[in-house]
Amino acid sequence: MAGRERLVVIGGDAAGMSAASQARRRRGPDELEIAVFERGHHASYSACGIPYLAGGVVADADALIARTPEEFRDRDIDLRLRTEATEIDLPGGRVRVRGLDGGGERWEGYDRLMVATGAVPARPRLPGADAEGVHGVQVLDNGIRIRRVLDRDGPRRAVVVGGGYIGLEMAEAMVSRGLEVSLVDVADQPMRTLDPDMGALVADALRDIGVRLYLGEPVEGFDTSGGRVTAVRTADRSLPADLVVLGLGVRPGSDLARAAGIEVGATGGIVTDRRMRTRADGVWAAGDCVETRHLVSGAPVAIALGTHANKQGRVAGVNLGGGYATFPGVVGTAVAKICQVEVARTGLNEREAAEAGFETISVVVESTTRAGYYPGATTMHTKLVAERRSGRLLGAQIVGEEGAAKRVDGLAVALWNGMTVEEMTGLDLGYAPPFAPVWDPVLIAARKAAERVEEDMRAAP
Repeated sequence: MAGRERLVVIGGDAAGMSAASQARRRRGPDELEIAVFERGHHASYSACGIPYLAGGVVADADALIARTPEEFRDRDIDLRLRTEATEIDLPGGRVRVRGLDGGGERWEGYDRLMVATGAVPARPRLPGADAEGVHGVQVLDNGIRIRRVLDRDGPRRAVVVGGGYIGLEMAEAMVSRGLEVSLVDVADQPMRTLDPDMGALVADALRDIGVRLYLGEPVEGFDTSGGRVTAVRTADRSLPADLVVLGLGVRPGSDLARAAGIEVGATGGIVTDRRMRTRADGVWAAGDCVETRHLVSGAPVAIALGTHANKQGRVAGVNLGGGYATFPGVVGTAVAKICQVEVARTGLNEREAAEAGFETISVVVESTTRAGYYPGATTMHTKLVAERRSGRLLGAQIVGEEGAAKRVDGLAVALWNGMTVEEMTGLDLGYAPPFAPVWDPVLIAARKAAERVEEDMRAAP
């Protein structure tokens, strides 16, 4: 059809399908043809729900799928599953794809290209790492496979390698399924995005639910028998395992873009502007494969979160559809749960703030999630990191029980708007005994931090 453009999208999850959907809302099929190539079996699903599928909190995988391929096709979005993009030819305006279930290779032309290739999970190059029973947690197929093993084979012992968000959530999932769980991490604490004092609270929470922690122990290999994993080896011990879960983090999946000559930054993420345009003509990118700007440090960062991917995909799609939208950056807000314990962070921790050139003061406040006299009130710890002299909030961390973690949202808004801890003491936060003490934990922490800033100013020469 004369005058019709063609948009090709590489990657069919959060960023890619958000972009395709937004572009379609603004331009009909007579103006814009949209083809999406996704190498997996599923598209538009919640990867963050995989630990809850494994643990049985989510009944089945279908619950994690936001929209089916048929729903996208009904909107004239040509979604092709099990089709992998292997090469981008920028001068030729085309992408080489191959069918993973047959169909060979072919070139697909484009007028505009959207790269949403996600993140690549870290997988150790160690003996036995590819054995049966060693599972990554990256795509929905991984979650389905782990759930099937738990339901069918009845494993008794699980070892989780890595103490980040996914590692902790998978440890909880294994505990909830009745397994004996060990967690191994090269770091001296779980959740390295927290400061050590707050990480110690997370370690205690893991031990309280029965997880055995082996911290500061790099994994050296995986013992196997008949092709199946039987144990995880560190320098100090061998941990028997019927099931191993890798939670070692991810890196931006930017290899395809890099090979095509699209600029990739120091973080490993594709470089874009605020409208999610790369520096290659007609090429856009969004999601876990890109880098973005940290609004507190000002530095480029690559943070793999579905919240960012959906927002960036929406921005790219609006612009591809002829509108105008921007993605300003992130403050690094994240939450996790280990059974009854909630963990949250936003902004910079003490180490990150020092690396960014800030001089800091910090406070940790213990308070309750509700009025102390109201049933169900539990303890929570709130840590604020502020800049010396100015008192500008730089970061916050929370560890507590029900009602604790989502308080980080107010702190994220304060960071977003560059507030000082003194300004935060006057925040008009909601109060009723079932939800908060009369002085909310955020206000208590802000007041203590403001006092520390004032004391530091008085002590200054």
